[in-house]
Amino acid sequence: MKVGEIMTRKVISVPPDTPVMAVARLLADRGFSAVPVTDNWGMLLGVVSEADLIRRLATEDPPERRGLLSALFYDREGAALRYARAHGATARDIMTTEVITATESMTAEHAARLLDEHKVRRLPVVHDGVLVGILSRADLLRALLAPAKDTSDAAIRAAVQAEMARLPWADAPYVFFDVQDGEVTLHGYCNSPAVRKGLVAIASRVPGVKAVRDEIVEGPVAAGI
Repeated sequence: MKVGEIMTRKVISVPPDTPVMAVARLLADRGFSAVPVTDNWGMLLGVVSEADLIRRLATEDPPERRGLLSALFYDREGAALRYARAHGATARDIMTTEVITATESMTAEHAARLLDEHKVRRLPVVHDGVLVGILSRADLLRALLAPAKDTSDAAIRAAVQAEMARLPWADAPYVFFDVQDGEVTLHGYCNSPAVRKGLVAIASRVPGVKAVRDEIVEGPVAAGI
């Protein structure tokens, strides 16, 4: 499944000269975690997130007293720049410009990995730098819950084989399986409990699978003897 199939196309964005308090009000009223910042042509310039706004409050907390040693290494220039950014007047002043983005042709799986790795809730979707949509975690959850188009035994078999081939740890040459009426049965030899558990998980996650039977056994063949 591609990002373009599941993303939200109607995107609310703000121009770079939007006052910060107006951005804060937009996030609060709409329940957004972030809002894209775009120019007149729709080019993505950055994103203002809840974290960017909360940073504004954090700088109001009185700084801790510094000892002589820490004072020697105090980054005065950096602290001043951080304060100036946190207390900027417009979206341009406080936005994050290094934004992780997606494209419409990107797979949903790849986008999900980006969300997980970068600990963000949504990805702006761009085409040649122009904002064309937003992919949120909710969009991915809806895709996950969407019914599969083909749940035949042949489709299940192909999906299990493809996932086993994709994952290096699932290379278990002495394990095979069959599919009958939506039930997957694993046969063969494997001495690794972790790999066995993973193989069962592979079969269980395929749409249309009604049950998984693990009939793998430990044996000398799996140990390479």
